[in-house]
This record gives sequence, structure tokens and C-alpha cells, in this order.
Amino acid sequence: MAATTLTVERIRADVADVLGEDVEDIPVDENLVDYGLDSVRIMALLERWRRDHGVEATFVDLAEQPAVEAWAPLLGAAA
Repeated sequence: MAATTLTVERIRADVADVLGEDVEDIPVDENLVDYGLDSVRIMALLERWRRDHGVEATFVDLAEQPAVEAWAPLLGAAA
């Protein structure tokens, strides 16, 4: 299966999924730790994105700036 390009909307939807929240409740510009994102969930997201989208970012990359807008360029997300 060919890797597909991530989008900001897909990142938000995946974060919402692991947090059990509605996608509309996930901001793009705020620290996701404040919404319950922890290291285990970051790793789960990263593994999903590596498998489904060929992402090469590291856990440290994502943990340093846990916000969708900071992650988008690291994950190669399309606007």
C-alpha cells in the first residue's frame, strides 16, 4: 500500500481519536498535553503515521512541540 500524505485535518482527527474527543475540540495552535495527550498516545500516533503515511519524525520531534500546527511540517502534512 502506498503511503498517503497526511493533512492537518487528518492529524486533528487522529489526535481526537486517541483522546476520545470530537475533532472540533482539538485546536491546531494549542499544547495538546493540556487536552490529555501523553507520551503513550504520542507514540501510538507516531506508529500509526509511520505505518500509514511513511512519516519519519521521531518521538522527541513531536514531544518538544505538542501542537498540530507544529507537527504538520514535521509530518510532511499538506495544507
